[in-house]
Amino acid sequence: MRFVGIDLAWSDGNTSAAVALALEGDEGRLIAWEEELGGDDEVYTFVREAVGEGPGLVAVDAPLLVPNEEGARPCDLEVSREFRRYEAGGYPANRRRFGGKVRGEELVRSLEGEGFVHSPYIPKRTPVRQVVEVYPHPASVRLFGLGRTFKYKARPGRPIEFRLSEFRRYREHLRGLRSPGLCAEEILRMDPEGLRGGALKRYEDLLDALFCAYIGLYCWYWGQDGYQVFGDLETGYVVVPLKLRA
Repeated sequence: MRFVGIDLAWSDGNTSAAVALALEGDEGRLIAWEEELGGDDEVYTFVREAVGEGPGLVAVDAPLLVPNEEGARPCDLEVSREFRRYEAGGYPANRRRFGGKVRGEELVRSLEGEGFVHSPYIPKRTPVRQVVEVYPHPASVRLFGLGRTFKYKARPGRPIEFRLSEFRRYREHLRGLRSPGLCAEEILRMDPEGLRGGALKRYEDLLDALFCAYIGLYCWYWGQDGYQVFGDLETGYVVVPLKLRA
């Protein structure tokens, strides 16, 4: 099995990051990554080359189904109610915000043409070709036991040294994942010190893509006992892991 995580930019004017893991025993091992993918074709090509014709689960941090023209999807509101106290609420997605073209929906259509199924319901340790929407912030709250999310994103008044320290916390929590494990030292040994602007944003996207790939692996490894689905395939959904121990 291969597990691909994509931090998909909502606009193809911005770059996306993607990471691929291969299952080896009880561990996801890094096999490919790209921190600066451009348009839809580049994202699609990464998945096709990483998974090939075999089984694979693609976990995307971006809305994959947005039927509502305005406002927020019900699942985004549910996630916000559940995780607001951890500062991990959902972003309101609507078609107007995307200008009518939802990149995640376009990616799903491309992958369906390659035999991938779009569904939030992930069977336990069963070979699949599937694509699913995930969200790293609430996943980090549950899997890392955080009282609030890491504060590594650029915000007014947030000092760069504080952001760098949060990136390092994030990296160490990723390194400590178990059941299943994660072996991705080529990425996790990267140090953000000295990165600024676009370079730091690409590093951020790469870590998030790695975590997305792990979220996919985790949900597949534990099956229905290991995740919660907010929403549905009619109004939109988000899959969030539940913390389990072997």
